[in-house]
Amino acid sequence: MTGETPTHPDTAPSAPEAPPAPPAPPAAPEIPPMPATPPRKPFRPLTAGLVGVAVGAGIMGCIWAVTAGIGPGSPATFTLEGAFELTDDATMNDNGGCGGRYDGGYDDIAEGTSVTVYGASDVVIATGVLGDSAYVSGTCTFEVAVEDVPEGEKFYKVEVSHRGTVQLTAEEAENGEFSASLG
Repeated sequence: MTGETPTHPDTAPSAPEAPPAPPAPPAAPEIPPMPATPPRKPFRPLTAGLVGVAVGAGIMGCIWAVTAGIGPGSPATFTLEGAFELTDDATMNDNGGCGGRYDGGYDDIAEGTSVTVYGASDVVIATGVLGDSAYVSGTCTFEVAVEDVPEGEKFYKVEVSHRGTVQLTAEEAENGEFSASLG
């Protein structure tokens, strides 16, 4: 054996070579960016005006609907009551009531004939009809009851059919003191 130490190479033994890296996966296709939304165009003046009118009308309609039931309410009313007599050419009818004879000129007077109530300004304020009738000694008497006559007039005028008006004070009308006759 010789006194010589064996020499080591200056480099350490090399490690086995690493296997080659696998190929890189293909790159994902690039997604194009979303196109930017175009800026909104302002309304044309005519369009803006029409939209404003429509919205305003809608708001006012809602306000009106909400407030329509609020307030002083409808005026107080009464039923104008009384009697109307046909004293000439009255005859009994088949229903047990009476009316004007067809050949006597009063054929428009019968149960159901219109009764019109006018206020002091000659404006129609209520309507009704002649009610039940009774025949006694050649006279036909009708009940009169016109509902929903507004209070507060200075006087009232009542007309049966087209035969002219009869004027009553407010007190007479409200107390059911209507009385008129024809014939």
